[in-house]
Amino acid sequence: MSTVADLLKTKGQQVFSVSPETPVLEALRLMAEKRIGALLVMDGKQPAGIFSERDFVRQLAQDASFDVKMPVKKFMTTHLYTITSNHSVGDCMAVMTEHRIRHLPVIDSGDLVGLISIGDVVKQAIAVREERIGHLEDYMSGKVY
Repeated sequence: MSTVADLLKTKGQQVFSVSPETPVLEALRLMAEKRIGALLVMDGKQPAGIFSERDFVRQLAQDASFDVKMPVKKFMTTHLYTITSNHSVGDCMAVMTEHRIRHLPVIDSGDLVGLISIGDVVKQAIAVREERIGHLEDYMSGKVY
């Protein structure tokens, strides 16, 4: 089974983040520039929360007059579900599905080592399945014994 460590080898470990005081507009611009759906909100070296497209849309739906100069700490999700690099991709799918979330910080020994999205997880799961299918096709056709 493919692990989060395998996924991070392919994807990379770069994590885009902002501070709790970063204005929402600045965070949204960074997300657009990097073509990502969420940013970790860091308090020093520790994640304090996550600011996602969903957080922005929910706030906008509740109060269309809010100010984009307000800090992301007023909009971020503070309860973070995390995983380690030893977890399987299947574990990630289960956590994401159960809690209806799209991003998981990867924490090893108390240190942030990555951030994975549902897209990363699905892409990895598809790649593993395609590789297995290829091996089975090779075996069935007699190319590999």
